Amino acid sequence: MTTADPVDAASEADAAHVADEVGTADAVGETHAVDTADDVDAKVPWRRLVPLSAQHVLAMIAAPVSTVFLVAGTLKMPPGATASLLSAVLLLCGAGALLQSLGVWRIGGRLPFVMLPGGAATALFLQIAQEHGAPTAAGAVLLAAALLLAVLPVYARVVRLFPPLVMGVTVLLIGIAMIRVASRLVTGPDGTGEPRAVLLAGLTVAATVAAYVFLRGVWRQTSVLIGMAAGTAVAVATGLGAFAPAAGSGFALPAFLPFGTPRFDLLAALPLLVFSLTTLAEITGQTVLNSETVGRTPAPERDVPRVARADAVVSLAGGLFGTSLMVTSAENIGIGRLTGVRSRFVTAGAGVLLVVLGLATPVSRALAGIPEAVVGGSALVVYAVIAVMGVEMLRRADLSGTGTGSLTAALALTVGLLPLLTPDLYAGFPGWARTILGSGVVAGTLTAVLLTALLGRFGPKSRTPAPPDPPARQ
Repeated sequence: MTTADPVDAASEADAAHVADEVGTADAVGETHAVDTADDVDAKVPWRRLVPLSAQHVLAMIAAPVSTVFLVAGTLKMPPGATASLLSAVLLLCGAGALLQSLGVWRIGGRLPFVMLPGGAATALFLQIAQEHGAPTAAGAVLLAAALLLAVLPVYARVVRLFPPLVMGVTVLLIGIAMIRVASRLVTGPDGTGEPRAVLLAGLTVAATVAAYVFLRGVWRQTSVLIGMAAGTAVAVATGLGAFAPAAGSGFALPAFLPFGTPRFDLLAALPLLVFSLTTLAEITGQTVLNSETVGRTPAPERDVPRVARADAVVSLAGGLFGTSLMVTSAENIGIGRLTGVRSRFVTAGAGVLLVVLGLATPVSRALAGIPEAVVGGSALVVYAVIAVMGVEMLRRADLSGTGTGSLTAALALTVGLLPLLTPDLYAGFPGWARTILGSGVVAGTLTAVLLTALLGRFGPKSRTPAPPDPPARQ
């Protein structure tokens, strides 16, 4: 449930749909034979490797940049801390791409994947940080990554809990909740925005839309980043905002434990714990989709646990460097289809470039100076797309009037939206109940899972029209 680029929202929604179809695979099996296309393992000459790898970086760079600024703006982090967090995210993106592309033992799918900070996971991370503090949010990331590792032996059973209907409800609620958070970057914490901030955010959105409509190829995939650059230029030229890079130069490592010692609170971490389980469905779909793209026979029972292990390992490191869960992204699959280059060494090269960018302090410190309203405008686009992805997933579920899908989706969305529309609804409840019911994502997802199981067993079955009789042979 990645990421974050408008271009590949449909691809990620397709991936989640594929997950439902392959979710009944057996538990982990390492002896399954797999046909591997030569292209996947082909070494690419340096003169082609560098530009091809750079193309993958350009296609995904907007997601980590916008995510970091959303976190920094929401948590009111100073420019130096923002630059350090961006360095950490770029380093982890690079390490994740290397691990997924090359693989180590049973960690990494050895497929041309890149890795990003999950947009939906970031929303939940910020929710926990705002309600319980950043150290608790960091602890929640570590707990969620550990849970993902722990459930892999029973992967096939867990993934069945999250069909397209449940995934659609979850992603839609995350997108709506995140739009609310992103809007505060424009309006400020009190919800009253200055006209110039609202105007600057609007111009950033307009520039993003223009880039997406009029550009093509890899440039179109960087429309969010182009919108941020245009918004910053407008801010400086018109005085609507200020560009103030953080001080520093050369190369440096990001700060370790930037929020202090992580604090572990299972109830507070529940939103991320539930989300980490839902990612198994998305990982399944993306792995199958990527395997088919590169000509490899899909083997989800073998490859999905390997991909998920890499996600979990990189996320464990992310929790120590202040990031939310890191997830494998389908954003680069479109580039593979466009260029016809299937080699996993291309995405490994992208990983190396991301590591260099993460260590290059001037890059991260310059990006840290982007005005907050510009970040807010870009974030509104990104998380609106996440909400639409949820709608796309719901379209793939059976919402016909004869079944229970429409009732399940309606009740789950109601339970999930109530905390957003009426924040004090559960104020008189015990603390543990407020934590569960007060999180729209958790409450809505759990409702969808329970109703899918109960109504699917005892409720009326949906009726599928019988196929027409085949034409008689002449």
